[in-house]
Amino acid sequence: MAKPVPRSSSRSSSRSSSRSVSRSAPQASAGSLRGTLVLVLVLLLVGGGVATWRYDLLDGRLDSLLGGDPAEAPSPADVASSDPVSVAPPPGLELPEVARPDPVAQPSSTGGVLDPAAVRRALAPYLRRADLGRHVLAQVAPLGGGPAVFTAGEQPAIPASTTKLVTSTAALLALGPDHVFTTTTVLARARRGAPRLTLLGGGDPFLERDALTPSGEDWPYPARADLTTLADKTAAALREAQVRRVRVSYDDGLFTGPAGNPTWEDDYLIDVVSPTSALWVDEGRTITRFGRVADPSAEAASAFTTALRAAGVKVVAGPEAGIAPERVEALAQVESAPLGEIVQRIVDVSDNEAAEVLLRHVGLAEAGAGSTEAGRRGVRRVLGAEGIRLGRSRFLDGSGLSRANRAEPGLLVDVLRLAADPSRPDLRAVIEGLPVAGFTGSLAIRMDEGPPAGLGRIRAKTGTLESVSSLAGIGTDLDGTVFVFVLMADRIPESGSGTARTTLDSAAASLGACRCSP
Repeated sequence: MAKPVPRSSSRSSSRSSSRSVSRSAPQASAGSLRGTLVLVLVLLLVGGGVATWRYDLLDGRLDSLLGGDPAEAPSPADVASSDPVSVAPPPGLELPEVARPDPVAQPSSTGGVLDPAAVRRALAPYLRRADLGRHVLAQVAPLGGGPAVFTAGEQPAIPASTTKLVTSTAALLALGPDHVFTTTTVLARARRGAPRLTLLGGGDPFLERDALTPSGEDWPYPARADLTTLADKTAAALREAQVRRVRVSYDDGLFTGPAGNPTWEDDYLIDVVSPTSALWVDEGRTITRFGRVADPSAEAASAFTTALRAAGVKVVAGPEAGIAPERVEALAQVESAPLGEIVQRIVDVSDNEAAEVLLRHVGLAEAGAGSTEAGRRGVRRVLGAEGIRLGRSRFLDGSGLSRANRAEPGLLVDVLRLAADPSRPDLRAVIEGLPVAGFTGSLAIRMDEGPPAGLGRIRAKTGTLESVSSLAGIGTDLDGTVFVFVLMADRIPESGSGTARTTLDSAAASLGACRCSP
């Protein structure tokens, strides 16, 4: 039996009127497309001082440009079945016994104690550099608790995308790591004419058009719900109910308030981030995936209607905006990946759109409204319940695009400590999603100019806006002591715009390469 449909809140009273960006996709061979992507990547790198340093665009989309997902990993079963140790050598071949290698780092014998003087020596050559500007903040503390051993700077700073650590942690606290987001279709029969089929948005941040990528591959981690599958399920249910003709409408009223954020720069909406919606595909992008649409809900409804027709259903009208009728049952539905997996992805690649969706869900769970303002109140409430007070920190959005956001390093330290607490497996996804320096996500091609020993020892969330660079994460020093750190600079001069991020990267790498335990 179909499940009853939860009622959404009233429809959004404000829609973006920004222009839609649409580009046609040229026909290209695989080789030429690969060459084009390489050229795009080179141009992004060369133009980093113009665009990527402003919006985290390189941080957030590098994995898709490279054609792979660093977060994707084989299952434990696959790893076990392909373990070389389990494969017998061919007859006649004799191999020496495999010796167990020495550990890369010995277990810490310091009990997590850090030497303040050693930490200061590791950071001093970098934090004093002029390219970071006049407002540099830093804090380093043992991950297991206790006072910070190093603090620098006063007054909160613009956190940029390190804001996503706060948003993601709050979402896990409010909803739990196993929570899923459901996209549903419902049917209301009419006395005359075709019944009305309504597509009901459930705020799935990663809802897609199809079960496969445009190149025919599986979607990168995590798994995605898609509208083609929903259309197939809906068509099957309609046939069972002997319904052959429908009018299509869509309901995106789960989220309320403006689709953008009034504290963002004027050119952010559509050019940098999609209008936030409870119903969209590919996070509000066009079918070519180059550019964003002005009305993501209408785009999603159009994609669903096309898939519904392809599944054999006759659509006589629509799609048009509407409100799902009350007291109806779900006809069909698709579910997102669990929230914990969504959080890992957001933190790993610095996904602005998905972070804004999670903020709305925090508002729904904690304040009963899917608006940015309700989300802000919800964040404060759930963190406060864990003993984390925002103090002078303030977060006006979920992604960190707002230059009006402010964060104290100690607040980010507290959030990371909470997420890393062994007694809180419900928050572990925040730590698991942190990019690894030199290897994954938004740190895949960073930290290559600092101390080499720092590579792989630092995991951190990046943050980049114009004149702003930040890092917040955890690391392990050469003595095996695990620490949490925050580095922030939000008055970077124009002359330092090309090197400030590298300077902060090198400072973090220096902590990983430090023997900072007494």
